[in-house]
Amino acid sequence: MSRRRAVSEDERILFEHSFRNAIPLMPLDGKPKKTGGKKAEIEKPVSAKRSALHRPSGLDGNTAERLRRGDLEPQARLDLHGLTERAAHRALITFIHAAFARGLRLVIVVTGKGLKPAASDEPFDLELDSRRRGVLKNMAPRWLSEPELARCVADVRSAHRSHGGTGALYVYLRKNSR
Repeated sequence: MSRRRAVSEDERILFEHSFRNAIPLMPLDGKPKKTGGKKAEIEKPVSAKRSALHRPSGLDGNTAERLRRGDLEPQARLDLHGLTERAAHRALITFIHAAFARGLRLVIVVTGKGLKPAASDEPFDLELDSRRRGVLKNMAPRWLSEPELARCVADVRSAHRSHGGTGALYVYLRKNSR
């Protein structure tokens, strides 16, 4: 039986802030709204994969292709290995704001891949299990999409193999209009 962890006050505030402007796809009662004599239509939810593909990235096609091939060299690098979640979050915020202020365009954030899943015969260890999931790898893209950093960030994607592959993120920053 798994126990739910307690949600901190900071997490609750962040959640409420993130979902303040969310619009439900369907009313809570599950019945479609009537639209003045016309048949009501229910919007189908868009899959996460599809919505990510159709999300504007802030990059032109040439830059996106050069990133995909690993042809662009990052101008700065942040390595989050060995940091706690809280320390990594603070370091990422400071790093992105400093890079944006300096007018940098492409930076790389190394998160690591996380440890491999436990073998089925290993005993459950909560501390070890949380490290296996790659907490920083999962959280870094979320932090980069928060309002505080989103204004600086044009695009986030996995780095090319030569720059760390799936254990690193390219962060393409917006132009700084000083």
